[in-house]
Amino acid sequence: MDPDQLSKHFVEHYYTTFDTNRLALINLYQEGSMLTFEGEKIQGAQSISNKLNSLPFQQCKHNISTVDCQPSGLSGGWVVFVSGNLQLPGEEHLLKFSQMFHLAPTPQGSFYVFNDIFRLNYA
Repeated sequence: MDPDQLSKHFVEHYYTTFDTNRLALINLYQEGSMLTFEGEKIQGAQSISNKLNSLPFQQCKHNISTVDCQPSGLSGGWVVFVSGNLQLPGEEHLLKFSQMFHLAPTPQGSFYVFNDIFRLNYA
C-alpha cells in the first residue's frame, strides 16, 4: 500500500468527519487507543469520543498544510503527521495545529487510530 495515498485518504476522511459528524469518529478508535489532547491523556474509544464531542464548538473547518507518513515497525502500522490551520465559526484568526496519528492494522485489513496527539501551535 502506498503510504502517501493511505495518509491522504485517512487525513481527508478524519478531518471531513471531524468537521461534519464528530460523533462518527468513535469508529476510528478502539479500547486500547490513546489520545493526548493539549497534554490531557484519554484512553479508550468511548472516552476519546466523549472528549472530542465535548469541545466548546460545534463546527470548525480544518485546512491541511502538510501530511507526512512513515511505516511504523514490523506490525504494518503507519505514523501520520499533519499540520494545518483550524477555523472556528465567528473567529477571524486561524489557529495553527499539529496532529500525529499512529495507525495500527486490524485483522480485517483496515486500520484504526492507536495513538493520536493533538496540539495547537501558538505563535
